[in-house]
Amino acid sequence: MLKKLRTVIYHVPDLQVAKEWYSKATGIQPYFDEPFYIGFDINGFELGLHPSMENVLPGNHTVSYWAVENAKAALEKFTSLGAVVVEDVTNVGGSVQVAVVADPFGNHIGFIEGA
Repeated sequence: MLKKLRTVIYHVPDLQVAKEWYSKATGIQPYFDEPFYIGFDINGFELGLHPSMENVLPGNHTVSYWAVENAKAALEKFTSLGAVVVEDVTNVGGSVQVAVVADPFGNHIGFIEGA
């Protein structure tokens, strides 16, 4: 059975441009940097960049939500770097706030606060 989120892989057409963008967006440098894959360790979870666009179509089929302290601040940071708001900060019950952006490569990134 599923235990926890381990890895999220975003497909990107230009690995170096994506590496620079995600380094700025997360404030973290990759721990694994090869021409076939770049991996970031985000507090024990893997954010991977994969350069193959074969059989990949941009879209909103799946959204992985990253825990953040402040969904609005995360949304503002990522949009300042060129991400586009897909879903503005929304209260989904109690103190839980979510938001979704599309990175410059077409991947949807969710933020969740208070969960």
